[in-house]
Amino acid sequence: MVGIVKFDNVSFSYDGDARSDNPALRDINATVKRGEFLAVLGYNGSGKSTFAKHMNAVVLPTEGRVTVEGMDTFEEKHIYDIRQRVGMVFQNPDNQIVATVVEEDVAFALENLGVEPENIRLRVDEALEIVGMKDSAKAAPHQLSGGQKQRVAIAGIIAMSPDCIVLDEPTAMLDPSGRQAVLRTIKRLNREQGITVVLITHYMEEAAQADRIIILSKGSIAKVGTPKQVFSDVDGVRALGLDVPQATEICYLLRKAGIDIDKDIILPEECIERLSVLLGAPE
Repeated sequence: MVGIVKFDNVSFSYDGDARSDNPALRDINATVKRGEFLAVLGYNGSGKSTFAKHMNAVVLPTEGRVTVEGMDTFEEKHIYDIRQRVGMVFQNPDNQIVATVVEEDVAFALENLGVEPENIRLRVDEALEIVGMKDSAKAAPHQLSGGQKQRVAIAGIIAMSPDCIVLDEPTAMLDPSGRQAVLRTIKRLNREQGITVVLITHYMEEAAQADRIIILSKGSIAKVGTPKQVFSDVDGVRALGLDVPQATEICYLLRKAGIDIDKDIILPEECIERLSVLLGAPE
């Protein structure tokens, strides 16, 4: 896969001091690959949100460079194009919804950009269809559930036709059903629409469904790999202040009890299948 966002020796301190003892980011070298679903993990204060904000120039490096499709975020002439290519969805959808009608909210940014009305209509309808909210186009956002509001916020970004969407803990304020609906939407955007997805999350089950994981600790990259590679090191992940998916935890405890079961199981379906074999369940 070709890189869409690239971090080259990026350090960032909110006080602007490159020599700060506790920078938010420290010597980050990373590439977000085009078309991938990347999950970014880390305990609170590890640098996850700061990492995300660098991807569409909400903040700029104190040291190093971030490029988006070859465009340097430091170059002001590229800011508009960068923010067209990389859209951001934040934790609280109420902070992104500005209109009193769903379809008007999705159209808001397009109208400000001067897009032709006919094209706006098509793009709004398509975006709402993708996130499963077309039937609520005429609804008032305040009447929607948290999960529905978040999908409307995502639709507003999709309507901009970005190459990449960065979601900063978009399910943190949602109940389990809302989290599942938003995650299904995220996966569909990636698998069916080909949009690169960067998901900042503290839910290990969400990260387990990504293509690749980056774990941040104290502003630095502590681990990188596929979910199976990362989560199979249960002790290493815990040492970074994180948990592992429940299926991985169950298998970890079984192995400690002397049962021969794979250490790279991360999904419930994998766990059930393996346990069925161990227990000799009929097919």
